[in-house]
Amino acid sequence: MKHLLTFIILITAVFAVRAQENPAPAAVAKWEYTAEKKGEHEYILHLKGTVEKDWKLFSTTMKDDEPNTRVVVDSAATVTGISEEGELKKAPEPLFDNTEIKYFENQVSLLVAVKLNGPVTKLEGAVNYMALKGDEVVGPEEVKFRFNADANGNLVNVAAGLQESSAAGQTLKRATIDKDHPVNNCGGEEGTAKKSLWGLFILGVIGGFIALLTPCVFPMIPLTVSFFTKKSQDRKTGVMNASIYGFFIFLIYVLLSLPFHFLDSLDPEILNNISTNVWLNLIFFVIFIVFAISFFGYFEITLPSGLASKVDAKTSVGGIIGIFFMALTLALVSFSCTGPILGSLLAGSLSTDGGAMQLTVGMAGFGFALALPFALFAMFPNLLKSLPKSGGWLTSVKVVLGFIEVAMAIKFLSNADLVTHWGLVKREVFFAVWIICGFLIVLYLLGKIRFPHDSPLKKISPTRWVLALIFLAMTLYLLPGVTNTKYANRRLISGFPPPLSYSLYKNAAKGVEANVVNDYEAALKLAKEQHKPILIDFTGWACVNCRKMEENVWPDEKVRTLIEEDYILVSLYVDDRKLLPEDQQFLFTTNTGRKKEIKTVGDKYATMQTENFVNNSQPYYVLISPDEKLLTKPVGYTPRASEYASWLKCGLEAFKKGK
Repeated sequence: MKHLLTFIILITAVFAVRAQENPAPAAVAKWEYTAEKKGEHEYILHLKGTVEKDWKLFSTTMKDDEPNTRVVVDSAATVTGISEEGELKKAPEPLFDNTEIKYFENQVSLLVAVKLNGPVTKLEGAVNYMALKGDEVVGPEEVKFRFNADANGNLVNVAAGLQESSAAGQTLKRATIDKDHPVNNCGGEEGTAKKSLWGLFILGVIGGFIALLTPCVFPMIPLTVSFFTKKSQDRKTGVMNASIYGFFIFLIYVLLSLPFHFLDSLDPEILNNISTNVWLNLIFFVIFIVFAISFFGYFEITLPSGLASKVDAKTSVGGIIGIFFMALTLALVSFSCTGPILGSLLAGSLSTDGGAMQLTVGMAGFGFALALPFALFAMFPNLLKSLPKSGGWLTSVKVVLGFIEVAMAIKFLSNADLVTHWGLVKREVFFAVWIICGFLIVLYLLGKIRFPHDSPLKKISPTRWVLALIFLAMTLYLLPGVTNTKYANRRLISGFPPPLSYSLYKNAAKGVEANVVNDYEAALKLAKEQHKPILIDFTGWACVNCRKMEENVWPDEKVRTLIEEDYILVSLYVDDRKLLPEDQQFLFTTNTGRKKEIKTVGDKYATMQTENFVNNSQPYYVLISPDEKLLTKPVGYTPRASEYASWLKCGLEAFKKGK
């Protein structure tokens, strides 16, 4: 399990990095491509490279185990020969033990003879080159090329990687939208952001209190408090040390979120990309299933014992440093219980808004709840007597958490399914899994199901009865979710299941979203034809708060009437992985000067949001006129229907004023 966890952590890190769109490195060589027809299915590809000053581009004649340049083509053709034009130089290179290298400076032309394997419509390939400058070596750098075959059998160069296009760029950066000068000054995100942060903090606190009730943490409370109160010279010092210990627990969990702020500063869309990355969601799904099996008692997950031992050894240093390492030891040894809860918090925070601050606030709430008892019981040691004794009930808590982990795992699988439109986890399937987990929890609490390490259940305690009734009520509440009725919308958990439209039923009930447009240019055209303003909904398939708005706020009679009668609604999915047509893919230079590839529908609309509104959170609502004038300040998650309706009315007033 140690090796498995290490592997999972490494893979997660890899996909987190891959989710980020890093700036393209400066090219050492720039290439131009033409093709010359020599005979039936035979061509010479002329690949002309311009090499940056002081760089040496390695020759194609270098061996495979030496730095070299290679040209590859797809299965549509076969390379029959390569020749080079330019000043080929030879010299011993100290960096490679004085091995003689062959290279070009300034310019080189590669003449690649290819033979097509029958009639084809296109030919794709790449130049993989390596280059040297002083003791710096780059490559292999892959530069792709593509030729299309015309009616006469000639190969025409249509792409050399994605090209920058000022015309295409203008479709993302709308010149008439001025976010700082709306027609009316209503709306804004400040109040909503504060509410959202407080909500995440409270969720973190709840997660921390749940973690306190696990076998990894609960027994440590009386032991640690007693250690500080008895070892200290006086009660005041003991309380101070325990409080410092609690503060360090809080600090450690806050520090865990800091790397995400660094990623967020590199790319404002990175956290949203991570939270909606298909492979990362699938990895989380597997991890949570593994955690659930562990909670059921079939094996134990722990961090490497050597790591915990090394950290624990530092606790003997004494003073504040020793107390810090005691707090770090607790965080490490309790990982098998706190890890799944933290994972839920991590994914939930990132999916909620896509910002690092949300994650920090959630982690702060978790650390606060986990640290509070240590300081509280040190101040009032008599309260320790009121704590229940450790026993079999802690194991029962882990098993119940195991079923909850299975339910959370389905959420990650659902995220991947929604983004890719696989159709595996439709709304009713999601509800069915949660309902089964709920009934299994009830049966377990009533002693009908047992797991390894469970102590014999001689009598069902009143606490178990109460918890069983609570979970039974929650499960019965979920049952209408599998039906195709007006009761299918379960408001208390809206946002977690897939949207109502993502259903097994062909005639699934729909609300405002039944008339939604998913293409910005099409919405703009409709707005001009019908003389209506546009409600832009920047949303995401894996966005929890987006579903809450669609299922709880939009169906409100006032809101629904305003949207359906007075606005053109366009929902733009920033996490949609559907590829754009090839002629619509291009390289875009952002406001910060970063080069970004626009390949998918999500790339297009996520960039449109950040470029025009300097915001990357979802949901994000914007009201504009048909001539693309901003009518009000944009708003984010607005759970009060009356507040949202007032904002829509303000937008209509601004539209009439603009007329």
